[in-house]
Amino acid sequence: MEFAAETIALLMAVAFVAGTIDALAGGGGLLTIPALMATGVPPVSALATNKLQSMIGTASACYTFWRSGHVDIARFAWPAAATFVGAAAGATTVQFISSDFLSAFVPVLLILMGLYFLLAPPMSDVDRHARVGQAGLVLIALAIGFYDGFFGPGTGSFFTLALVALGGLGLVRAIGNTKLLNLTTNLAGVLAMAIGGHMLWLLGIAMAAANVAGNQLGARLAIRYGGRGVRPVLVLMSAALTVKLLSDPANPIWTLF
Repeated sequence: MEFAAETIALLMAVAFVAGTIDALAGGGGLLTIPALMATGVPPVSALATNKLQSMIGTASACYTFWRSGHVDIARFAWPAAATFVGAAAGATTVQFISSDFLSAFVPVLLILMGLYFLLAPPMSDVDRHARVGQAGLVLIALAIGFYDGFFGPGTGSFFTLALVALGGLGLVRAIGNTKLLNLTTNLAGVLAMAIGGHMLWLLGIAMAAANVAGNQLGARLAIRYGGRGVRPVLVLMSAALTVKLLSDPANPIWTLF
């Protein structure tokens, strides 16, 4: 596919904002996937290209959190391996589902994600006793990894919420270790979808450059101020992008009514 310069510039701007939000609280895919689809990119290619730009941006943020001492690689090595397996399975599964189904399904998931961000309880900054052990974290990581490979938006927030509520981590440490888990899911998704031939490499790399800049900004803001305050933005943006997708009369979801 070929894109006009202004379209690429717009997608890079979206990737920058998404990277900032991703580093703070996760959910940047709520912006980039609908933006890619709104420019005419087929759903599976949109998911694949989003994985590429997100993987590079997330790697940048993960490194920043690791340098600041907020990533526990020893504790999360097995959960990270589980996310890789789950994401590879999800990314493989999604390639065998029709584009029409995905076009109709994405707005529904966006609505659910918006409700999640709106209604989820606040997350504490203080470390607490973990409610699940290593095996529990591995199973949770496997399930969320599959979701990330299959669809993706909100994965970072799911990981962060799980690490705070069940893993006992404070918010900033949870965000930092979420970057490690998210990096492995993105890597698995990129490999699976690249093998499937769905990647738009040049567009993905252009968006990745902007996403890295956004992730660096978001990581530094998260380390300094914590990740609170981002959720209202995600709710508003997911609602706006849902309206954008549903405003297209050709969207297959309208054939259901």
